[in-house]
Amino acid sequence: MVGSGPTGRLIAVVGPSGAGKDTLLASAQACRPALVLARRVITRPEEAGGEPYEGVSLVEFEARKSRGAFALHWVAHGLSYGIPATFLREMAAGRTVLFNGSRAVLKRAKMLFPDLAVVVVTADRATLQRRLSARGRESGLDLDRRLARAEFALPEGIAHEVVDNSGTVAAGVQALVAVLDRLAVDPRG
Repeated sequence: MVGSGPTGRLIAVVGPSGAGKDTLLASAQACRPALVLARRVITRPEEAGGEPYEGVSLVEFEARKSRGAFALHWVAHGLSYGIPATFLREMAAGRTVLFNGSRAVLKRAKMLFPDLAVVVVTADRATLQRRLSARGRESGLDLDRRLARAEFALPEGIAHEVVDNSGTVAAGVQALVAVLDRLAVDPRG
């Protein structure tokens, strides 16, 4: 961690594509403004839409990675993802930082941040299919592949909380906020 004094908490929010992680994260932060959302850097054009992220080329991503600009980074679905190291200042100030992650980075994240908390956002298959179809990034075989990856296990030894987001957004937000209130250092600010 950076500096000395109080330290915050890092919370990884993971789950299949279409589970509603970004929607729940944004709404949870609106309910609990003291929570910090780490904005991901992704090797995908920003025009692709979805969550707020910084889209960069693979060359730029690799340059940043080599400079140590990412506290965490991983590859999933043919894209590179990074969590900027700037969030370490927020944790050093005692804040709780959330990031939309991948199960692929959880073991490394747990080694780097032993107090890491993990929340798995899930949704039933019909809900996932409806949401993925609506966002329009995948169709046909690509959509089927995404849905096939929806059933996944976390790496062994990773404790986690589960939020089912198959229902309304309001119900999903309420469930996530309840979990975050238990896990966060100071969720109400």
